Amino acid sequence: MQILMLVFAVLAGLTNPFQSAANAQLNKQVMQPVWVATCTYVTGLLVLLVIQAFRRESLPGASLIGQVPWWAWMGGFVSIFGTMGGLLLAQKLGSGIFTGVNVTAAVVCSLVLDHFGLVGFKQHTASPMRMVGAALMIGGLWLVARF
Repeated sequence: MQILMLVFAVLAGLTNPFQSAANAQLNKQVMQPVWVATCTYVTGLLVLLVIQAFRRESLPGASLIGQVPWWAWMGGFVSIFGTMGGLLLAQKLGSGIFTGVNVTAAVVCSLVLDHFGLVGFKQHTASPMRMVGAALMIGGLWLVARF
């Protein structure tokens, strides 16, 4: 089961540059980034509704919804920054730099979230080796951007 989760995580990561490219190209043609982002979320919603038609999950009860921390509802809001960043910057920076910045920033942010056990993550100390790993990603990003 662990290997399937890792394969799915890899596939999810592989979609990031394609999503940025598709959104950026649509914005290049339409030149209205808010409408392009809206289109992105509407098409995503339509796909989710098709999946829901097959899965037939019931709505969560009010008691469950009431137990959710406030910040857990912010996923869609926060994802807008990545979507807008991709459609406005991916073609200008290039996929390697744009994706590299995104992934490197995500790793650095993840180390902080893990270290302090924030937003529901189990606490994982930012060991020296984890920090070296993040520094290597920053160095790798510099190489991708420079050469």
